[in-house]
Amino acid sequence: ASIDFNIDLPPLDMPAAEAPVEAPVVSVADAGLDYASAKRRALDDLLDGRAAPRGLMPDNHEIDRALAEHLDLFDPQHPARVARMRGVALRLMHVLNDCRPYLTGSVWKGIVAEHAPIHIQVFVDDTKTVALRLMDEGIDFDADEIDHFRDGGRKRVEALQLLWCNEPILISLYTHDDLRGALRGTPAERGDQHSVEQLLEATPSALRQPEPTRAFFGVSR
Repeated sequence: ASIDFNIDLPPLDMPAAEAPVEAPVVSVADAGLDYASAKRRALDDLLDGRAAPRGLMPDNHEIDRALAEHLDLFDPQHPARVARMRGVALRLMHVLNDCRPYLTGSVWKGIVAEHAPIHIQVFVDDTKTVALRLMDEGIDFDADEIDHFRDGGRKRVEALQLLWCNEPILISLYTHDDLRGALRGTPAERGDQHSVEQLLEATPSALRQPEPTRAFFGVSR
């Protein structure tokens, strides 16, 4: 279900604690945007080109809480979607095992709006090896770019978009150096294959998906 909020333009002197959480949640839930893009869209909609005062938008944790509450209330398919997409993510991480894959974003956190993609970050010496690996497996993809997770949109990285096992997937390409410090912080912002396996082991059996055949993967061998 989409969210329908009537959001008035906030006063420019509104304190951060009273900033509207609903606007970026609408963007995330209805368009599957990452939080940075959702907040940029919300600011464009709310301020109509005016400069935003510092702290106007809620932080990512506040958006997480608001979006999780919305999904719990209005999306009964959400738990099954999380389990299904984590299972697909793990299978693709096995395919990309040599590329140091990490699951991140909404599927990692378990707060998955209907249109959100599975986001896998890989950390390799040569980013071309990821595309070659997918081509070897017969997996089609489109090339794109996204913001670097660390530099707040000031730096862009290559990304690959694909549909695999009927799920939208985004693979962002980083170098080994980008992994330094990326695993710090609580809660963790990304997890390796073992961490995803632990999440799936904790999933109720009724929500787990059966293993598909290799033909369903779109794999050529």
